[in-house]
Amino acid sequence: MKKIILSSVFALFGAVLFAQTAPVQEAAKTTGPIMTFEQSEIDYGTIDQGADPLRVFKFKNTGTEPLIIKSAKGSCGCTVPSYKKDPVMPGESGEVEVRYDTQRVGPFSKRVTLETNEDIGSRGLTIKGEVRKTVPDNPVPAVSPNVLQGNK
Repeated sequence: MKKIILSSVFALFGAVLFAQTAPVQEAAKTTGPIMTFEQSEIDYGTIDQGADPLRVFKFKNTGTEPLIIKSAKGSCGCTVPSYKKDPVMPGESGEVEVRYDTQRVGPFSKRVTLETNEDIGSRGLTIKGEVRKTVPDNPVPAVSPNVLQGNK
């Protein structure tokens, strides 16, 4: 009988000790600013050289406090993000515009990093696609060097 009581006391003591030292899982964050994007990646597809460079990432502040974008940086000089500097209030929407240099021919995949006042600090957006070289409508014909010198 003593063994049963002693075992029960140890089991109870162990359960209490475990409950005090077990990590507490945090509930999903529901306060503060929360930036929720419609999409975090935009595919330009295959576009012609010199095509419209602008794409827009739309988001909503689904949090409880004003959202502030502190900075937005492209992964290279060919990717230029822009955004409004005003805080986005809870429930309101905003946009991050991204322009890619469509004079650069070939496939691309670029990243835009946003620094915000959210707990996570930074977010990443991606643009990708391929720019196809275009042929001018009226190409200039090649001129023979003899014509330029007056020789026939």
